[in-house]
Amino acid sequence: MERLKLRPINRRHWLLGSAAALAWSHAPAGATPPAAARDIARPGDTLRPRELRFPRDHGSHNDTRTEWWYLTGHARDEAGRDFGFQITFFRSRVDEARELPGRLAARQLLFAHAAITDVAGRRLHHDERIARWNGERPANTERAVFASEADTEVVLRDWFIRRRADGGYATRAVGDTLLIDIEASAPQAWLLQGDRGFSRKGPDAAQSSFYVSQPQLQVRGTLGLAGRRFAITGTAWLDHEWSEALLHPEAVGWDWIGMNLFDGHALTAFRLRRADGSTLWTGGSFRAAGDARDPNAIHRFAPGEVEFKPQRWWTSPLTNTRYPVEWLVRTPADFYTVRALIDAQELDSRASTGAIYWEGLSDLIDSNGRTVGRGYLEMTGYAKRLVL
Repeated sequence: MERLKLRPINRRHWLLGSAAALAWSHAPAGATPPAAARDIARPGDTLRPRELRFPRDHGSHNDTRTEWWYLTGHARDEAGRDFGFQITFFRSRVDEARELPGRLAARQLLFAHAAITDVAGRRLHHDERIARWNGERPANTERAVFASEADTEVVLRDWFIRRRADGGYATRAVGDTLLIDIEASAPQAWLLQGDRGFSRKGPDAAQSSFYVSQPQLQVRGTLGLAGRRFAITGTAWLDHEWSEALLHPEAVGWDWIGMNLFDGHALTAFRLRRADGSTLWTGGSFRAAGDARDPNAIHRFAPGEVEFKPQRWWTSPLTNTRYPVEWLVRTPADFYTVRALIDAQELDSRASTGAIYWEGLSDLIDSNGRTVGRGYLEMTGYAKRLVL
């Protein structure tokens, strides 16, 4: 199938965003970050585009309503056993506590989800955490609850994700039946989604986010399942996104893919979906491997250039929710098939965020039938409308 012609992002726009990124990409641990940015003056304000500044914008943006740091990947142990892993930290502003005095006021909630897909065992293992936070950095950060504004550092007691001084990441989650303990190096630059990191999520200006991705992370570490430990290596993808109002009133959820291609390319595609299954908004991007810092190798998909068509459905025996577990995804880069490695990758997080969603390891197959990548497919709003 003929591939569509890609549209390069405006060179000046890319340079403005990436100049700030490169200036801080290897800042020493003791460097003083730029002053904390404020994206809104009061709850409900519409986000406006601005130049992102790093490493500060890798950190938390406590003024906005919703934020997450999302790390997914595929890994293999020394015996060739395949795994998928996902660990996500969420921050949610609590407006009711905004004006309350004192350090005990819970102005923020922090959540975390962790999951391991055991491909050979055909099973998903998951755990979650939730805690209140007053929005201030504690004097003692050991087993604390906080999200740093200076750089990526989110701690939920014995769960954490941190960005290292060399641009890599460390993360750990310990649950009753699982362990994720990995280090990730970053051979490629981060990717500013949308327009220099400002990503529209609907037809109205209010539906928008700041969205930064770090594809092609190289990981090594330990995964644990039911008392067994596996030394693994693999490839991961990190998303950091923050928003004041992400969902249009007509949107019930989204379908999203973040795919690391085996040759080093990176593909993002998403759509916002109405209750009847129709598409409200689409977007995404493609970045070529050899020119990961070249503006001509970064391509943004305009609204309407991405199409998701479900090919096969699976019904969860736990929630009776139906999910498409195989998709045809049309993008300007190619027409792809996205196929779940196992069907049963639903996460029931009603104990923390309240959401039921599908998040799972999937293969990326090009229009010639070749498996060209692997990554994660996320589907929300199928059980009920997603509330952020």
